Amino acid sequence: MTKENEKPTHHDVMPSMAKFLSDLWFEGEFREQPDHLTEIFKIFLETEMGNNLDLRTKMLSCIRTSTMLAKTLEPFSDKQIEKACRKVEKAT
Repeated sequence: MTKENEKPTHHDVMPSMAKFLSDLWFEGEFREQPDHLTEIFKIFLETEMGNNLDLRTKMLSCIRTSTMLAKTLEPFSDKQIEKACRKVEKAT
């Protein structure tokens, strides 16, 4: 996070996002994560602990975020993502 009164620039944010995507790419299976999260949460929600509105809201948010990421990267191959990340990281 930035310090108060410091404004991040495009040149600060993009390399960080590229590194994040690059690290995510090395983890593998990121395209499957929304399905994995849904399966895990579905089972958990059947328990007594899962009967918590705040927790359910957080779970749905995680699924939405993961789904958006997977959909955003869906049109691209793993090699295209890796190449783009390296290009952005080198540009800074």
